[in-house]
Amino acid sequence: MRAVKEQDFFDSKVLGHPSGLFVLFFTEMWERFSFYGMRVLLINFLTSAIINGSPFSGWGWNAEQAGALYGTYAMLLYITPIFGGIIADKYIGYRWAVVIGALIMTLGHASMALDGHIFMYIGLACLVIGTGFFKPNMTSILSEMYKKYPEKKDGAFTIFYMGVNAGAFFGMMLCGYLAEKVGWHWGFGLAGIFMLLGTLQFWFAKPIFGTIGDPPTAEQKEAIAKAAKESMDPNDKPNPFTMIDKVLIGVMTVLGLGYAFNDPLSKVGNMNLFNFEVGPLKGQDFAILLALILFLFVVISRLTRYTKIVRDRMIAVIIFAFFVIFFWMSFEQGASSLVIFARDNVDRTLEGTSLTIFNIVNAGLTIIPLAIITYVVAMLTKQTFGKAPLTNIVQMICFIGIWGIALWMLYREFTAESSEITVSWFSILNSFFIIAFASSVSKIWDSKLNPPAAVKYGLGLIIMAIGFGLLAFGSHGIQEGVKVSMIWLILAYLFHTLGELCLSPVGLSYVSKLVPARMIAFMFGMWYLAIAIGNKLAAIIGGQIEKITEAYSLSTFFLIFTIVPIVAGVIVIGLNPVMKKLMHGVK
Repeated sequence: MRAVKEQDFFDSKVLGHPSGLFVLFFTEMWERFSFYGMRVLLINFLTSAIINGSPFSGWGWNAEQAGALYGTYAMLLYITPIFGGIIADKYIGYRWAVVIGALIMTLGHASMALDGHIFMYIGLACLVIGTGFFKPNMTSILSEMYKKYPEKKDGAFTIFYMGVNAGAFFGMMLCGYLAEKVGWHWGFGLAGIFMLLGTLQFWFAKPIFGTIGDPPTAEQKEAIAKAAKESMDPNDKPNPFTMIDKVLIGVMTVLGLGYAFNDPLSKVGNMNLFNFEVGPLKGQDFAILLALILFLFVVISRLTRYTKIVRDRMIAVIIFAFFVIFFWMSFEQGASSLVIFARDNVDRTLEGTSLTIFNIVNAGLTIIPLAIITYVVAMLTKQTFGKAPLTNIVQMICFIGIWGIALWMLYREFTAESSEITVSWFSILNSFFIIAFASSVSKIWDSKLNPPAAVKYGLGLIIMAIGFGLLAFGSHGIQEGVKVSMIWLILAYLFHTLGELCLSPVGLSYVSKLVPARMIAFMFGMWYLAIAIGNKLAAIIGGQIEKITEAYSLSTFFLIFTIVPIVAGVIVIGLNPVMKKLMHGVK
């Protein structure tokens, strides 16, 4: 019966791939639309002035307070998927995990559209929990779909991630425009509407997927365990967690989460969970330092119990994970300090010829990709309307809504004599540049010019740092009240994206290549922990933009993210011979 359903599933195709891939494409697209549409507003909203009775009234927080809350939120987004993946694998299956996660996120967005601090906190909590269920299991469904067709998997993931970037692009553009031109809660509300519609679109598509993504049966669990045992490297001996390992992991988890929650609580609510000092260290700093020491102890003690080849390859993954912290610490300024920089320090006012040129470019950026994606929707509808009519009807509603909002936005801008570009518009550049350059970069990796992993990492860090160097140069010597040309921010996002294309896709690929099959879930967890730490550091340091600018200069602030990644990039490139040796032939 399962074989018949899989065969039916692969009978309906769009652009050479199963129609189910494009259902996932649009589910992910609407989720990313909502996620990035909300994210691009958060720091701006929190730090905007309080204006009683105005739809543009923010909370009036300083950058440090806003960074503390956003940093903890961003950190938790990379930790909860570890648990969501485990729950789906063992109990509820991937499809139900995606639906549950999407529904919880819908409630979160709805909560954030309401007035009141408590609704914002509830909304962020729901987004963290919902993402934990949603994020890991979309890719798990995709992997299960293509497990018998590995040769098509790379192409499928490329299409899937185009959906990620398309959603981010339109979410930041349209939610940001509504929030900044009509009112904050319109932007937050729009994110929630499309999260709900995306959930319905996925739920009604059940007939297309058959049994794919259903909870695993006892026989399937047994078969997976048997396959994992048979594929085990003969040189790889089991290394179960000891009771000491488990206790120390529990302690470091409590300390780490305590630090994550205490940071915003102490800076915003004057509630300190670590209200003590140990020598020169504040309680919060001592707690995270102790957690780091315990983490290193557990990692090192476990590494000593592996065979040499496995141990060396895991050390290589840990080194890569360490350097990825520096990348995300800098790259994720796009969600914090660069939002404040774009709002307060960039000249965004246009009129006359410059406004006309911008409107033409913006119209092209909006209409062309939307037309292409609409064409894909039409092809998908043609293939699947008879099998899943409701999912296609919901999809039509989504696109009618998107076209309506986009055309309304363009009409408003074309009929205005002068206009101020929204702060959120600059954030769409990352997604646009990914779509524009991803295929070119991937062709380089497939050619004779393909560099070793350590060199890709180093290049990613250095190229991304050049973007911050341009911002440091562009803002050098400017006086208070003088604003920077927007060209510097546009160029910065270009280099940030090129750096991301060098480094980001490589990481998870090497984890899967270097780590034994039975350890992949654990090491993916460690990898996401590194990204979580990078996100938290990004928000902490980004929250200092006002203090550093006041004490030194805006240029000095951007030099931090120029010098540190360049040094890290040079070091990781220098480690290339060592990394090759540790990887034992894995390329």
